[in-house]
Formats: sequence, C-alpha cells, structure tokens
Amino acid sequence: MDDVTDLVSAAGYGDDFMVGRLLGKHRADRRDFVNQLNSAGCSALEQVILQGTSTPDLAATARLLVAAGADVEGPVGRTGMTPSELAGEAKMVDVMVLINRLREATPPSDPNAALHAAAATGDANEAVIALRHGADIAHRAENHQQALLTAVYADHLEVARLLLALGADPNADGGCKDTPWLVTGVTGSVPMALQILPYGPDLKKRNRYGGVSIIPASERGHVDYVRFAADAGVNVNHVNDLHWTALLEAVILGDGSQPYVDIVRILLEHGANPDIADKDGVTALQHAKKKGQTEVVKMLQGGKH
Repeated sequence: MDDVTDLVSAAGYGDDFMVGRLLGKHRADRRDFVNQLNSAGCSALEQVILQGTSTPDLAATARLLVAAGADVEGPVGRTGMTPSELAGEAKMVDVMVLINRLREATPPSDPNAALHAAAATGDANEAVIALRHGADIAHRAENHQQALLTAVYADHLEVARLLLALGADPNADGGCKDTPWLVTGVTGSVPMALQILPYGPDLKKRNRYGGVSIIPASERGHVDYVRFAADAGVNVNHVNDLHWTALLEAVILGDGSQPYVDIVRILLEHGANPDIADKDGVTALQHAKKKGQTEVVKMLQGGKH
C-alpha cells in the first residue's frame, strides 16, 4: 500500500498515531500530501466524515487533518461535496463547528502565542487555527514550556492529542526538569499518560528531585496512575535524590488511608523492595510503625489487607 492509501485508511479508523506518523514522513510536502486522493478518489478528511458519526476519535482525527492543511473549502474526492456540506449531511457537528470557526477566525497576529493560549484553555479548535497559520509546536513560551507541557499540566486531552500526533516531543524539558510524561505522575491523569505512551516517552527520565513519574504519584495518592505506571514498566525501586523510593514516599508522605494502602499493595505486587531504606537507614516498615499506619504495617510484614 502507498502512503496516501495508508493515510486515508488510518484516518477512517481514527488512528491519530498512524496519521501523525505519515504526516511526519511527508513534512516537507504535508499540505499537498494530506489533500491527495486514494485510488478510490477519496481524501483522508472525506474518509473521516464519510464514517457518518461524530465520535471523539473521528472528530479528533478530522481536527488533526485540518491542522495539517486539509482543504475545508473546495469540493473534494468522490462525493464532489465540500467538507462542510458533507459534515452537515453526516451530522458530524464537531467538524461543522471546526470549519465554521476557521471561516470566522481572524488570523492570529502571533500564531505561537495563540497556540500556547489554546493549550492553556484546552480549546483544540483554536489550536488548529494557530497551527494552520504557522504556529511551531516546539516554540517555548516565556516560562520555557512548550505547548504540549502546558496542555498536560492542565489535563487538556484533545489539545495534547493533536500536538503529539503532529510531532510534539513527550520528553521536552520545560525548564525545571519537567517533561509531559513526568507531569502525568504529578497530575495522576491516566488518560493523559495513555495519550503520551505510544509516542515513546522516556520512562527513566528524572524530575528535579531525581525521581521517575511513579514517585510523585505515590506521594499524592494517585492509585490508578501508580498501577498504570507500574504495568507500563516504570521502575518501582527507583531511588530519588532524597534516597526515597515510591514505597518510601507513599509511607513517609502518605497518611495510611485507603489510597495509600492500595498504592503500597500495588507497589509490592510489582516487585517493590521493602528493604530499601532512606538515607538514615530507616525502612518503609519502620516509618509505617512510627506513623501508626496499621494496614500498611501488616502488608509490609507480609500480611494481606
């Protein structure tokens, strides 16, 4: 299969990862490539709309194609209809709204600033407008953050999805050793982490305290994230600059309530070593006893919760 056929097919399935890879492969001629027709005379945007339902996946894929330069004005492909006409017939409201926003929008005087603003507010359509007018996904704002990191901090999934598919770097440092992947451990957002994971984040990357993402998640009581990160292969025995592991962090900074009990159990199930002590030689069990964390003590002693 050729790249155009692959693009149209991936778009029809709402596969932003594959669409993004193909767009990246044709970075030099992306605007031309995204508008090419497959052997059946269908464009990628037309294929998305022809699915006839406004599911989140398809709406996001349409947004990605438009951001990459898909034609939204002229008749395209085998239907001979404009994307707006086709979306109206298919009742794809999200696509109709996007196209109307494009038509009504005043070109931003500073596309990069507009992209950062869209990332902060979570307005994915505004992000599309900024990108169509030349915004650079790698541009850093005054706080040194790229737009992707801003979107991840605020847990704006649709903006992050768009930026990742267009090649935003999940390992880009925001100036304080924060990366999009590391920040998911702070926010505890499993949906955001799921968005980022296919794009190759460095799971060994360390934050300003020398920790990997599972450590702040354990501190903050993000049970689902700890389970997700451990399943994804994040090292549960990583020792940060304070000489704390995720297990020590959950006990020392936790309060022994149910979320922390669950986190300790998950960490132990994934191979956390309870014998790793802090810099003073105090183990998680000793800390738990001192803090009166009865259920945690029971688990660390080998009992069942």
